[in-house]
Amino acid sequence: MNDSPKPVQNLDPFRSEGDVNLSPRRRAWAAENISPATQRMLAEDARYFLHQSLSTPCLNALGSCQGAWIKDVEGRRYLDFHGNNVHQVGFGHPRVIAAIKEQLDTLSFCTRRYTCEPAIALAKKLSGIAPGDLNRVLFVPGGTSAVGVALKLARIATGRFKFISMWDSFHGASLDAISVGGEALFRSGMGPLLSGCEHVPPPVHRHCPFRCGDACNLACADYIEYVLEKEGDVAAVIGETVRSTPFIPPPDYWKRIRAACDKHGALLILDEIPIALGRTGRMFACEHYGIVPDMLVLGKGLGGGIFPLAALIAREGLNLAAERALGHYTHEKNPVACAAGLATLQVIEEEKLPERARRLGNRALDRMRAMAERHRLIGEVRGLGLLMGMELLRDKKARSRGSDEAEKVMYGALRRGLNFKITMGNLLTLTPALTISQTELDQAFDILEGCISEVEAAVRPAPVRGRA
Repeated sequence: MNDSPKPVQNLDPFRSEGDVNLSPRRRAWAAENISPATQRMLAEDARYFLHQSLSTPCLNALGSCQGAWIKDVEGRRYLDFHGNNVHQVGFGHPRVIAAIKEQLDTLSFCTRRYTCEPAIALAKKLSGIAPGDLNRVLFVPGGTSAVGVALKLARIATGRFKFISMWDSFHGASLDAISVGGEALFRSGMGPLLSGCEHVPPPVHRHCPFRCGDACNLACADYIEYVLEKEGDVAAVIGETVRSTPFIPPPDYWKRIRAACDKHGALLILDEIPIALGRTGRMFACEHYGIVPDMLVLGKGLGGGIFPLAALIAREGLNLAAERALGHYTHEKNPVACAAGLATLQVIEEEKLPERARRLGNRALDRMRAMAERHRLIGEVRGLGLLMGMELLRDKKARSRGSDEAEKVMYGALRRGLNFKITMGNLLTLTPALTISQTELDQAFDILEGCISEVEAAVRPAPVRGRA
């Protein structure tokens, strides 16, 4: 008899990266909570922007943001536990804004073939804080582009063209990034995609094909070595160190993959675009696993929540493409973006935000575990620093996905002043600013628990047969 938990049922491959903007509950929430004036603004937005899932048509319109909060044009404030993962230092940090203003008054742009002091200073800083010999840097405008540069460099360095990546992963929305990415929402109907992209199961024990049960047995890591050996010509393994839902691999997962890459001559690329720079309780998430990748990809919060800025950090031995154009982006060494990035790193270090994330995250995880004991809707909870997730299940025993319940909780939370996103249909993904106070964190979880209680009260569990 197999007592392992059943895999989650009712999987919808189009519910992955976030909550889609096409649901009836979103329309109902908008009708109830958005004023006619804002509705007109949203209609105007929808008139001019291309429509796409997760984006346009939009949920609401913002008027301002500060610290851990966003405020809509009607003046309602929300603790932002979404933030597109750009708000490590909070929104509008005065140090970052001051650095931007000062730089604008001196050098506002650096044309190609030239360099500038802010770009050099930021590259030097990243080289200094990155683990191991990750000390060669390339800046690009966004994380997707940084992933593309990493893939190109891996092919140049190895003379091979294949990649191994994980199903359900997200590495950006461009054609090369969705080729190594694993989400149907981005891949479906987009082929032919980049050739040579092999996908393997991610380290998610609840519904992985290796039937791990309650704990990952690292069969997924062993399978990567199996594919490396069978393919024989893989340029790199690319993966999210910790998926931002979050899915947190076991301690030895990346060590085993690092060893397999070394054995079979493949590079290891770790994508930390949404989770690096302190969110997990360390400056870089790979530090939790005691390994150094060949390339590390950063983005999102690197620009201080203001400027689009991303970076590829590669080990010294990969500085071998001097005759190629790896990135060649117009804003590669944008002095204003680099000034914002340097100020952001200084704030993270001086305000000890990784340590703060670790401390607040541990308390939040304790709170979520206590909530799971009290509430029948809450399944698994997990967190690493201030990267947190809560699974909602309609039926814990059957492990049926509570997607409708999750939507009810999300829109109920918005009415009470808490913003977050849903991932995979039923995962409440919670990523606040690392500058959030303990009081604000408690306030957010009070709102969340109140919403869960409300949904549970509205949907009574089915009666047990044979009982009155």
